[in-house]
Amino acid sequence: MNIAAPDRREKKHLVAFWLSMMLVWVLLNASLSWQVVLAGAIVATLLVFIFPAHGFLFAGTRFTPQTPLLVLGYLWLFTRELVKSNLDVARRVIAPEVRINPGIVEIKTRLQHPTYRLILANSITLTPGTLTVDMIEDSLFIHWIDVTGKDVESATREISARFEHYLIQLSQG
Repeated sequence: MNIAAPDRREKKHLVAFWLSMMLVWVLLNASLSWQVVLAGAIVATLLVFIFPAHGFLFAGTRFTPQTPLLVLGYLWLFTRELVKSNLDVARRVIAPEVRINPGIVEIKTRLQHPTYRLILANSITLTPGTLTVDMIEDSLFIHWIDVTGKDVESATREISARFEHYLIQLSQG
């Protein structure tokens, strides 16, 4: 078996994977004591050696100075959409007459990397009133609380376009 040394790009991904694992470790432990950091470093190093082929989930991401701002923008957008959809569903529940027209719509995504498609599908599912049922290539099938003759383009625009805007920028760096 021929094991080649990792090239520069793979090394960057492994370092990013290690740093990500350390960040998760520290956040979960809520401590920067030397014991916690040392244990996290050991665990993160073991993970890098155990899972080098899988490396980094966000291998499609190029980390730039703009990346943290894009992540914060995406989190702000997600939070705003979450609140709006919660209020919409609550309004529908409280209303004297039931105003729902549930159905499944197809939306198209321009995202190429599977991790970003998964983030999009999960973001859609986490907002009340929508649920990602299936993903086939560049199509996501969404159960939607109020489908009124939506074609693919308008459903895509209403459900996923805002999320995709940030995810495309993140995946392209």
